Amino acid sequence: MALNNTYEARLVQQETAVGAGVQILLLALLGTAIGMGPAGWLTGLAFAMATWAVLSRALHRTRPRSFGPANRVTLGRAILVGGVTALVADSFESSPPVTLLVGLTAVALILDGVDGKVARRTGTSTALGARFDMEVDAFLILVLSVYVSTQLGPWVLLIGGMRYAFVAAAKAAPWLNAPLPHSMARKTVAAMQGICLLLAGADLLPHLANLGVVLLALGSLVWSFGRDVLWLWHNARTTVPMLEVPTVAASMETSETSVEVEGIEMLELALR
Repeated sequence: MALNNTYEARLVQQETAVGAGVQILLLALLGTAIGMGPAGWLTGLAFAMATWAVLSRALHRTRPRSFGPANRVTLGRAILVGGVTALVADSFESSPPVTLLVGLTAVALILDGVDGKVARRTGTSTALGARFDMEVDAFLILVLSVYVSTQLGPWVLLIGGMRYAFVAAAKAAPWLNAPLPHSMARKTVAAMQGICLLLAGADLLPHLANLGVVLLALGSLVWSFGRDVLWLWHNARTTVPMLEVPTVAASMETSETSVEVEGIEMLELALR
């Protein structure tokens, strides 16, 4: 059994290594097609190595039986995001190939709706897969925000940075880590971000139209995060007093008979 587990673990790790290799191959193709400069190469390689290292560590800690078809789709999306990241970094040195950038981004966004369906249909949904999918989404939005900010201004970075700011805030306020109820509105707003940034980045519309599209994306994102934060804050305030009720009730009953006092003390011990 131990040998079988070791063999499966090696297969899982091999898939992440193959993903890193395909990422480097994509960078080579992009470099040949557009003559990508040092900034694009270094950023793309850094993304490939970071993705491989983080994903390999997560797989080693969770020890899944197999990598799974849904994770393969997400890994494919991550490879495309690596290509987009390299192109955006290269755009600071030379004029970016907008058609190629838009094409890679569009495919990555389309595949975002595929990996979840594959996971559900094959019964391979996992917490790691969901987190992997979410991190790829978040990083793509961050990279697109950087690209669009060169056209519309640094305020666009708020779109890409909001999710990371929320994660940082949760370190200081643990109540932000509580699970949220399902919300179709939240999913819709999240999907809007990539579409709106892609539309603005393609630069097919007049400047004012692009500005309006990105402002709409930012406004909807602020609303969505604000609603979730308010729900988490209210949930934290209503949960804590409920846990304190037995202690308060016990202190109020100290003047009753000894039998009642003993019963309350036993209840307190049970709740502890």
